[in-house]
Amino acid sequence: MFRLLLIVSLLAVSQAFFFSRSPDWNKLQVTFGINIFSSGTFSHVPRTELAARTKGYTQLSGCGAIPMFAGKRYAKNGDFAVILIFDVNGFIAGIQTGFPINQPNGYPHNPLQNHPFVEHDNHQFITAYFMDPNRICSTGRTSSQYSEEGTGTRLLVQNGTIPGEYITIPMTESELLRTPWTRGRCFPWMGVHYWYDISLNMDCDRFFPVFLMYNGGKLNSFGWAFNANLSSRRFEHPPESQFGRFLNPVPRCLSGLGRMSTLHIYMSNPLRNFC
Repeated sequence: MFRLLLIVSLLAVSQAFFFSRSPDWNKLQVTFGINIFSSGTFSHVPRTELAARTKGYTQLSGCGAIPMFAGKRYAKNGDFAVILIFDVNGFIAGIQTGFPINQPNGYPHNPLQNHPFVEHDNHQFITAYFMDPNRICSTGRTSSQYSEEGTGTRLLVQNGTIPGEYITIPMTESELLRTPWTRGRCFPWMGVHYWYDISLNMDCDRFFPVFLMYNGGKLNSFGWAFNANLSSRRFEHPPESQFGRFLNPVPRCLSGLGRMSTLHIYMSNPLRNFC
């Protein structure tokens, strides 16, 4: 496993001589994995409504149907691990994850309810937008804008019960200075991780379930980290022994907490991410 990781990492380094490290957001892929030949690893997901329908995604809600969320929401085979959000014109506008309420360990606990998790239809949802949510169901993006901008031009994590309440994620690593975002570790095919306001002795009920990843100093991926054992094949389940590869420090409260479920989300080619 580690030999394969090393080989592909070296290939990624060699590609750096031929390709710019600028993280153009020209893709949307989910789920980290060592086996790059697996269909579930770095899986491409549709970036247009038409492509989503062609690939078997079905609409969960239309524009304006649910005041808590912006856009037209689509999922495949009832799997809420990856919910795609499209604007009024059918172009990608965001991504969302949902899981059933009443998890065995009570997750998410009170400090995370309504920010960032929003409860709807017996599920908890967490949402990120790639454009201003106020535009998603009004003007949206034109085909030429989509061609020029790709997946999007910004990352906004909804942090309230309406789309207009959100956290703006810095586009460059340098902008994180003097913010509560805490630098973690760098890992090949991921990047330099940042976690929100973590500390050694923090309360894990307040562990913010979003991490950011920067490559070449620029934001090009992010992900969710849930203190719950979720079953979708989209999720990753890193063992506790590996937490130190991503977190610095590793909060003590994570020890013995149970199985964690994470999801890496890439807006550009993950195989060009290296440390």
